[in-house]
Amino acid sequence: MKILFELFVTFFKIGLFTFGGGYAMIPLLQAELVTKKHWTDDKELMDYYCIGQSTPGIISVNVATFIGYKMKRVRGAIVATLGIIMPSLIIIMALAHILSLYMANEYVASAFAGVRIVVVALIAEAVFKLWKTAIIGKFGLCVFGLALASLLAFNLSPILLVLAAGVLGLALYWRSRKK
Repeated sequence: MKILFELFVTFFKIGLFTFGGGYAMIPLLQAELVTKKHWTDDKELMDYYCIGQSTPGIISVNVATFIGYKMKRVRGAIVATLGIIMPSLIIIMALAHILSLYMANEYVASAFAGVRIVVVALIAEAVFKLWKTAIIGKFGLCVFGLALASLLAFNLSPILLVLAAGVLGLALYWRSRKK
């Protein structure tokens, strides 16, 4: 029962102090789950993010569900998922009415502009930290470059890129097993 409470509190805290969606949660997830709690490592967290990116739903919720399931199966998945979504539900319900009244205020608009800038910095910091575990060798760098170029130049669907990378990874695995 203690671990279920700890799962809820940990993910509630992550959900409470993160603005900007799933990608902005990467630094907090890494700090809490890898560094502090040791519930996972950087590679596994990146794997959860990859799976979460390619499955329906919010990435951070998917990651919370995966970690919760790893720790305490179905009950852990439910508790961790509730933990990460509860702060958003509470905050959104509490602020929706107030924001509708004051969003035109220049101070409120300026505050949100500042928050957006920090979210971009948080995402960039997380990308640099996770680069080492995600891009391995020249082949990984080539796949990254092709994926980035495809996204930027041709506006390809991220779903197609994820599926193509998965197929490519499987092909390389089968090829290496034949040798």
